[in-house]
Amino acid sequence: MLSLRAVPRRMAVLGPHAISAASVALCLFLTVLAVKTPWAPLPRPVIAAAGLAGTGAVWFQGRWPVAVTVAGAGAYVLSGNPGPLLISLFSGAGTRFPALAAIGMAGFMAQQWVDGGRLGTDALISAATATGVTLAAGAYATTRRELTRSLRERAERAEAEQRLRNEQARSAERGRIAREMHDVLAHKVTLISLHAGGLEVNASAGPERIEREAALIRVSAQEALEELRKILGVLRAGPSDDDDGFPDLRRLVDSWRSAGGTVTLHGDIGTWSWETARAAHRLVQEGLTNAHKHARGAPVTVTTTGSREDGVTIAVTNGPSLQPSLETGAGVGLVGLAERFRLIGGTVRGGPDDAGGWRLEGRLPWHATDASPGESHDQDTAG
Repeated sequence: MLSLRAVPRRMAVLGPHAISAASVALCLFLTVLAVKTPWAPLPRPVIAAAGLAGTGAVWFQGRWPVAVTVAGAGAYVLSGNPGPLLISLFSGAGTRFPALAAIGMAGFMAQQWVDGGRLGTDALISAATATGVTLAAGAYATTRRELTRSLRERAERAEAEQRLRNEQARSAERGRIAREMHDVLAHKVTLISLHAGGLEVNASAGPERIEREAALIRVSAQEALEELRKILGVLRAGPSDDDDGFPDLRRLVDSWRSAGGTVTLHGDIGTWSWETARAAHRLVQEGLTNAHKHARGAPVTVTTTGSREDGVTIAVTNGPSLQPSLETGAGVGLVGLAERFRLIGGTVRGGPDDAGGWRLEGRLPWHATDASPGESHDQDTAG
């Protein structure tokens, strides 16, 4: 069973047609009572006809509020049934307030004149009170309804915007995962290919050489799988307990030297922050990978410099290609690298140099390299 206070809320949920149907039913019930009592000094057929006309007009209260109010006032005068007039005043209070007030005053005063045969101050006060209270209640209900609808629309819009932001965040995260996977796989797979190519060219190498190269291929494959596990597990902006630690350029360069590449390292990133060192490590990875793809056999030089005045510079330079290359890249690695540097205030650019080779260079402001107090990551940059 519904309480009386819950009925209006339930009707509002059902919609305007349900409200109109309930209003018509109420007016029809009052018309029956007006005919039986009767509520007006006119003949019963007139009371019934006027009541039915006013009751039928209530159905169109949302479309023609003024006309329905006029019909309700006429029905009240002729039948004594105030239902259509009160309902039309209440429902139309938010649209034509002055017109409805005038019609309501006229209707109430005319009914009292028909009922009593005279008008006075008391009739004027009672008509004004009935009209004012009904219109005030209707205006309050209309304002509350509009406010509720506005809040509901704002909530729905906020939910839609939140869904859009979530989708954008998921898309950005998928793009970041793709760039991370490209950085790792391109470097590791190229290194594996380089070792395998060395075995293919030197098919007559001794067992020790074959065992050493096979071990390097196995280690590179395991490192690639480990990197992928970390990337797919969680993407983070800094190191954590299960991270391999501070990026090591010497180890990276040594892995390429062991595969037969000619790589020279100048500089040190040991005093840089983890984030900056990681970006430098990724740039060197990309540079070495691209040098192997497009300038196979060319010597490569990796240089890192930094000062508070000029900022940080990481450069990978290779000479002209010594072997023809048929590989073409999609440029995804450079796009991801440029985005990584942009997020920490840096820039990346690449292009041919004066010696006929290629130079990939990344720059970062010095403030991005400040390490935590007491933190140092010294590296051996020999060679």
